Amino acid sequence: MLIVQLKEENNVREEEKEELKHFHRSHGMSPQQPHDVISILFPTAILLSSSSFSSSPTIFFFILLGNSSDMSSNKGKDTGEGSSTRSSAEDQQQQPPPLSRYESQKRRDWNTFGQFLKNQRPPVALAQCNSNQVLDFLRYLDQFGKTKVHLQGCVYFGQPEPPGPCTCPLKQAWGSLDALIGRLRAAYEENGGLPEKNPFASGAIRIYLREVRDSQAKARGVPYKKKKKKRNQMKANSDESNFPMQSM
Repeated sequence: MLIVQLKEENNVREEEKEELKHFHRSHGMSPQQPHDVISILFPTAILLSSSSFSSSPTIFFFILLGNSSDMSSNKGKDTGEGSSTRSSAEDQQQQPPPLSRYESQKRRDWNTFGQFLKNQRPPVALAQCNSNQVLDFLRYLDQFGKTKVHLQGCVYFGQPEPPGPCTCPLKQAWGSLDALIGRLRAAYEENGGLPEKNPFASGAIRIYLREVRDSQAKARGVPYKKKKKKRNQMKANSDESNFPMQSM
């Protein structure tokens, strides 16, 4: 029985060899390179033969490998995503923190004052400005004011809540001007100005602000009362938006 089984297996192997030779001849291949068929049909496949494991008829197994180009592209994609994440994190670290409301308003006021000096005839440099230019700037801002200041001849002069309209001008409130001078005084020194030459800290500016305060208190019938520092700061912040950007 063993001899008969061996003969049958040999016959099967011979038939397989003949079929394989026929396949080689039909595809123009040499019999010594059977794996070329696999390399043509499956470039990234590994050919395994069951003859390595048993004496049963030869059976070919194909193990398909992942496309190397896809693997490399995925690797590059992962690397690119990692580098972009790192770069965005570095950019966020390098970006300066946002300015506070006070700092933003101080910068706008400083730019507005600088533009005002440039529009003078002749233009005035920041290093050469004095209290006279500062006073002209404060008077110029009155045209953008929103506070009704009654004149001496107005029937509503001295009334805190007038019952009707009048033709008296609108001006900048004293609290707004006082807060503005404080911001410009700080900006002047932050931009290289000497404290002893600061035009916003001169005595003429203090006198002007005091006169504006007293005159507005009489015209509006609202006597000035010194308030707590916290409430004064809240009033100054509410009046910051009264000053427009220069468009002269």
